[in-house]
Amino acid sequence: MNDKRIYFKGKNILIYGFGKSGISCFNFLKKNNICKIYDDKKTNIESKFRKKLINFRELSKISFDFIVLSPGIDIKKCRISNYLIKNKSKIITELDIFELSYPKINKITITGTNGKSTTSKLLYEVLKTNKIDVRLTGNIGYPILMEKNIKNRTIFVIEASSYQLEYSQFFKSKYSAILNLNPDHLERHGNFKNYAKAKFKIIKSQSKRDYAFIDEKNYFLNKLLKNNQIKSKVIKINYLKYKKYFEEIKNIYFNNSSNKQNLSFVINIAKILKLNLKTVIKTANKFKGLNYRQQVIYESKKILIINDSKSTSFSSTVPLLESYKNIYWILGGLIKKGDKLILQKKYLSNIKAFVYGRDGNSFIKALPNQIFYKKTSTLNKLIKDLSNNIKNDKNKKVILFSPSAASFDQFRNFEERGKFFNKKIKYMLKNLKYD
Repeated sequence: MNDKRIYFKGKNILIYGFGKSGISCFNFLKKNNICKIYDDKKTNIESKFRKKLINFRELSKISFDFIVLSPGIDIKKCRISNYLIKNKSKIITELDIFELSYPKINKITITGTNGKSTTSKLLYEVLKTNKIDVRLTGNIGYPILMEKNIKNRTIFVIEASSYQLEYSQFFKSKYSAILNLNPDHLERHGNFKNYAKAKFKIIKSQSKRDYAFIDEKNYFLNKLLKNNQIKSKVIKINYLKYKKYFEEIKNIYFNNSSNKQNLSFVINIAKILKLNLKTVIKTANKFKGLNYRQQVIYESKKILIINDSKSTSFSSTVPLLESYKNIYWILGGLIKKGDKLILQKKYLSNIKAFVYGRDGNSFIKALPNQIFYKKTSTLNKLIKDLSNNIKNDKNKKVILFSPSAASFDQFRNFEERGKFFNKKIKYMLKNLKYD
């Protein structure tokens, strides 16, 4: 049994933001501490927690030792912004709580702009195949502080977003991977430098006994390495060097460069952990992926349909555009600040773009002139229009739903967007007599 260090005993702690992360922090800390809750939407909080709620006036009357911030909160744009900025040195995250409570636990932390969830899930499956007590937590949706029965040999695979890392002060990871780095979440971080800095914290905090894994060809990552003193052993990943492993993989999920790169990271981490690489290949061949992340939802001799609703930027879509021919690309939603489509000319003739959503005109401006496009207002109308465009195309077609944008103009989240697409595309297939 791993001994939990009682670091926070007897502390006054404010938990700001009471979603899944905030609730897990409260339940973890409440036994030995005085915990108070602040949330912008008090009506969403269950009645059993409301006795712990405090209002804005009470904040200044209590001297808090720590302020636990939920990942979605931007201290520059929230209701108690001035209070948080004044007390910034007290701000910590759920990752910090875990680090200070379980300092000896081995952690493998996966971050980057794209592919975090897929890589984390694949690595988790590989470790399970090797009969290792492994937990999958973090941004993938499983709060780290909810884990029980943690043993000395337990390994945590943690998907970490820039939001989680930005305000962390104490979190460290023996194995840290930054899969890639491209401009993203600039509306939160202000500029790319701040975004990159948040990601790179996970490597800067490492010791000489630790391992860092980065994309060998990523310009931004290599520049950060050059400009910072890094203590850990840095392993640079280039998926082109792993052709012999890819030849053994028959899973269509790994047909594109982004998932080959994700798999290359898993192979290298497995090597450092001294795992049998045959188990990696075996796991990859069985891997079903995650819903709405480059998910193949239909395939026949006439058509391939991919649901990549999780795509919220051009950089996440480009590897798919470079991997197939005769692509009917569905994109749209809320375009991200600073996002640009960078695609080699040789791929442009393969693509027909179908644009929808609030920022449709911005997307059309971002598309190269060589790409044919059509525009509609909603995803529902677009799929109806798409049906008329593909029915006379006798060649093998790829319908790629990879929006390259946030979903919030028409959907609550990418999951709802993905479910809606699946429902409508199933109806389209039925009408076209593909099923």
